[in-house]
Amino acid sequence: MRILSSNLRNFSKTLETLLLKRKAKVQINSVSVTKIINDVKKNGDGALLRYEKKFNHNKIIKPNQKNIIKSVKSLDLKVKKAIDLAYSRIYKFHSLQKFKNISYTDSFNNKLEYKYLPIESVAIYVPGSTASYPSSVLMNAIPAIVAGVKRIIMLNPGYKGKQNPAVLYAAKKCKINEIYSIGGPSAIAAVAYGTKKINKVSKIVGPGNIYVAAAKKEVFGDVGVEGMIAGPSEVTIVGDRFSNPEWIASDLIGQAEHDELAQCILISKSKDLIKKVKIEISKQLKKIPRRSIAKKSLIENGILIHISSDKEIIKVVNRIAPEHLELNVKNHKSFINKIKNAGSICLGKYAVMAMTDYNIGSNHILPTNGSAKFSSGISVNEFYKRISYINLSKKGIEKLGPSVITLANYEGLVAHAQSVKKRIRRK
Repeated sequence: MRILSSNLRNFSKTLETLLLKRKAKVQINSVSVTKIINDVKKNGDGALLRYEKKFNHNKIIKPNQKNIIKSVKSLDLKVKKAIDLAYSRIYKFHSLQKFKNISYTDSFNNKLEYKYLPIESVAIYVPGSTASYPSSVLMNAIPAIVAGVKRIIMLNPGYKGKQNPAVLYAAKKCKINEIYSIGGPSAIAAVAYGTKKINKVSKIVGPGNIYVAAAKKEVFGDVGVEGMIAGPSEVTIVGDRFSNPEWIASDLIGQAEHDELAQCILISKSKDLIKKVKIEISKQLKKIPRRSIAKKSLIENGILIHISSDKEIIKVVNRIAPEHLELNVKNHKSFINKIKNAGSICLGKYAVMAMTDYNIGSNHILPTNGSAKFSSGISVNEFYKRISYINLSKKGIEKLGPSVITLANYEGLVAHAQSVKKRIRRK
């Protein structure tokens, strides 16, 4: 892993270059994605099946219900119980995020209301094929359930038509009956525009690879997508001389094993900690099944940064705007109010990012690639639309109308002014 020091004259420029280099890797040329989307838009299920056969060796769009039941029955009881526990905790935390409608009547008896209505239909994308993420089913579906979305469908690419039993069990737990064994840009196009076998939805959410992310950007406007970039994972850890290097190394590797494009960063004032973590990473990498993925991620995108002051650490963290931030430091309380840019923040040595991926209750679908500077993770809010209701009284328009007429005329919108003027009582 690359080591940087804030004492170097070109530190800021070097860090920015490294961040931009990785960012460029996850922003693909979308020409091929656009071609796939247009093909599915024009040719529907035929095009969809062609891409499934090509990329997933899959001939099935919608799996047989009997096969789903059989697959779910085969799942280990211990895994089912773990999913049940995660469901209950995630549901509890997200149920606290419900919004209250607003109703206000002013002194002129004008009534203003602001109501939250659930989106009618949502497609949740759950990565699949050679991977299996039942946790992503829960993180996507539960906020939608709490919001009151009536139709929730799941896109989960299967390898040779087979889907992971834990993913299917999580879908059953969330009462998702509409399941499609498809993935990639073609699946995004199918639910955005509809085919004979799939009715289109109002919104698409959920993490995917760089091609899925590009496809969601492409269809946005014709369909809604979450208000963030959910790309390859990231973690930034702030450690000190009291941190356990074995634990921190494990946390970094845990994030790196997600994807070769994942980014893992350690920041510390302790050179000794950085040295020990680097040694620990080499030791621990040898013991994990996905070591080749983790190793490539750490070599190409990992950074160990020595910074001499807390003030500079805070500045750098806000600049990185990581998806996950672990404040594995004794004085983490002094950092909390100064960190403005992060998807989620783990406080203290026991608050490990891996726990938040599963059953703590918070959502693990978070903004990546620096987008935590302007966006947030998935929440119940993602599945609401908001409508204003305005009921004006006769007194209200007569009292407030003249001021509106003045502003409308000033802006050159004479017809606006006239539409108000006609409703004011003639004297």
